[in-house]
Amino acid sequence: MSGASGSVPAAIHVSPEVHCGGPLGKLRDGDLVRLDSNTGTLEALVNAETWAQRAVEMPPANGQWGMGRELFEMFRSQAATAEQGGGIATPAA
Repeated sequence: MSGASGSVPAAIHVSPEVHCGGPLGKLRDGDLVRLDSNTGTLEALVNAETWAQRAVEMPPANGQWGMGRELFEMFRSQAATAEQGGGIATPAA
């Protein structure tokens, strides 16, 4: 977000992540989303019944070669969530 800090509303930190089963995985192409930078909320404008029926859809598994993602897969697989500091993830006890 270099150069846009403070002047462009953006959701660059959202958690829980889809990989942790978070609700972002329920978003589908064409859904409208409301970003309210005054209240710090990000809301899917989807009918409540439709939303409740949707399952969290995981992004494609590893193997997205040729798009640069493979370069950092090792790091992503070891990273904790932002709420945990983003460091090396530790296994649950």
